[in-house]
Amino acid sequence: KPDDTNLGNYNPDAPLAQQFRNPVHCAELSNDNLLYVCDRSNDRIQVFKPDGTFVKEAIVAKKTLAEGSVWDIAFSKDAAQKYIYLVDGANAKIRILLRDTLQVLTSFGDGGRQPGQFLEVHSIALDSKGNMYTTETAQGKRIQKFVYKGIGPVVKEDQGVIWPKTNAK
Repeated sequence: KPDDTNLGNYNPDAPLAQQFRNPVHCAELSNDNLLYVCDRSNDRIQVFKPDGTFVKEAIVAKKTLAEGSVWDIAFSKDAAQKYIYLVDGANAKIRILLRDTLQVLTSFGDGGRQPGQFLEVHSIALDSKGNMYTTETAQGKRIQKFVYKGIGPVVKEDQGVIWPKTNAK
């Protein structure tokens, strides 16, 4: 059972902690009643049944230190919630995971102030059409909207910055 013992600093080479480090940064309930928890400082997402029974976990960007890699999540808007959109504020990325396996399929973003870049991306939400909204904390101080254009093939592990298209000829 969890307690409030200070686990000390996260060490990516040590065995996985059996409890959360502070801060736990999100808790989201899926349509099928599973609870997804952002264990930010341990670089992991954990899944539980409503009664607290552990289901599974995945480590994301294991070598991320300090503020950790799992800040917030949102589920895709299909009925099965096939995908998880995961905010990685320390690495300035949005990672897209398969919800059933927690496998990272791809990511996009990078550090900076331009469209599609992030300065401490902090939170994420999807509207009913699947459009994505991100917020940035600290020096970012903005909201970005990413318009949903459908599902396409994953062509590389990291998409980099998704720059807005221009109509220049």
